[in-house]
Amino acid sequence: MEPTPLESFIDHKTKTNMQCGNYSIDLPALNAGEQYRFHFDATACVGCRCCEVACNEQNNNPSNIKWRRVGEMEGGTFPDTLLLFNSMSCNHCIDPACLIGCPTNSYIKFDNGIVFHDDPSCIGCQYCTWNCPYGVPTYHAERHIVTKCHMCHERLAIGQSPACVQACPSGAIEIETVNIAEWKETHIDEAANMPHLPDARLTCSTTRFTLPKNMPDTMIRADEHHLKASHSELPLVFMTVFTQISLGAFGALCLGDILSLFGFFEPTWMFALIALIPAALGLPLSALHLGRPIRAMSAMKNLRTSWLSREAAALGGFLLLMLLTTALYYVDAAVSLRIVSETIALGVGAYGIHAQAMIYRIPARPAWDRISTNRKFFTTTYSGFFLMAFTLLVFGDPASATPLLSVAMILAVMHGFFTYEAYRELKTASAVPLAKSYRLYHETFATIHKARWSSFVLGAFVFPLLATLFMASGTLDTAILTLSIAFLLVLLSELADRFLFYTTVVPLSMAGGFFVGTQRD
Repeated sequence: MEPTPLESFIDHKTKTNMQCGNYSIDLPALNAGEQYRFHFDATACVGCRCCEVACNEQNNNPSNIKWRRVGEMEGGTFPDTLLLFNSMSCNHCIDPACLIGCPTNSYIKFDNGIVFHDDPSCIGCQYCTWNCPYGVPTYHAERHIVTKCHMCHERLAIGQSPACVQACPSGAIEIETVNIAEWKETHIDEAANMPHLPDARLTCSTTRFTLPKNMPDTMIRADEHHLKASHSELPLVFMTVFTQISLGAFGALCLGDILSLFGFFEPTWMFALIALIPAALGLPLSALHLGRPIRAMSAMKNLRTSWLSREAAALGGFLLLMLLTTALYYVDAAVSLRIVSETIALGVGAYGIHAQAMIYRIPARPAWDRISTNRKFFTTTYSGFFLMAFTLLVFGDPASATPLLSVAMILAVMHGFFTYEAYRELKTASAVPLAKSYRLYHETFATIHKARWSSFVLGAFVFPLLATLFMASGTLDTAILTLSIAFLLVLLSELADRFLFYTTVVPLSMAGGFFVGTQRD
């Protein structure tokens, strides 16, 4: 009696899995210009998640660390419906974003195409977890580093199949070779994309997908209903705001030094010291974001391709140049020499803030990847002008404080406009990640969002105008108190805004399960 088609299919898959059980794998040798990749057959996957379990067991990972994940989608109209699964680990991209952005060069692309993470050199900055549009690198809190799939390279090297391939009962996951040039030129668009995955050309993903024929036009993610805030990144909240305050304060200091040549106020070493204090506090705080803060200095290893390395080097240089300028003030060096030092420091600091903004200009985080990020980071420097105006007032120079207040309020108007525009873009966005970011602003963090705007209006405009009136009437003590409240409100406003910047971002990623989304805990 001839076997039925179903019986033949089961027999074929059983033989395949028996071979995997014997740890055998039939891989052809790589030719020039080729690499290994995964092939996932969505028509065979039954969503059992054996691959997830096998991967964790093979790599001794806890249950919350998943190098391979299974997502669910559904589409169609009853009775013609489709439940589609996607089992995905690292796509071992041709142009991996994790490797390009890593500040410590902890990623290596082997000659066989496998993207390998070097655990000992990782400092746990988690920048790669932001950069990867597929959400592949995973922070391992117990080990204080990032970890990821390496295609079980040690098994491949001795002819054994990866754990996920071996464990799959339906043979839906395979390892195969691919010609890189041919893949990029002719096949990537048709074979590397899957519903609810970012465009494969973002990083030239190599995973090949086999999808059902005549798929429904619309496939809905099983985790479409999930709305989860991202990490608050509090050390980075303080670091970014404080360094931007220092840049503004130092700009005000340089302006004062230039104007002193024309008989205006003349700053002292105390003013320079106050200008550098926010950065001196903020930069060490950023190390608390790292899994291995003691290795923070190694974050400058990849100046060639990593914006994070460039930021660390530039802002570190900015702090040193501010210290040098403070010393020049202290020894009463010539004004021209101080101005040269201040100008160089401002240039380095401005580049540092530019690099700081570019860290977040990544396709994997749509709410960050907008020009508004650059504009907001630079115009936050208005708060530094408020700081220096307050310092002048405390030192008894209201005539010099008034013009700095005017500059601060002009910059605050620009900052408020850019902030509002960024929020309005989210409100009108149709892309799902941006729409979810707006919902987080509007629903989850509505109270903080409203408090941020209230403190901004009061701190940047209402109280400074009152302080100006008190200065004009000669009530200096009241003016000092009013301006101190203004600066405190401005500081709280910017810290709240930066907190929202981090918590409301919704990353690109694969579809998740109905009960479990794909955003990391």
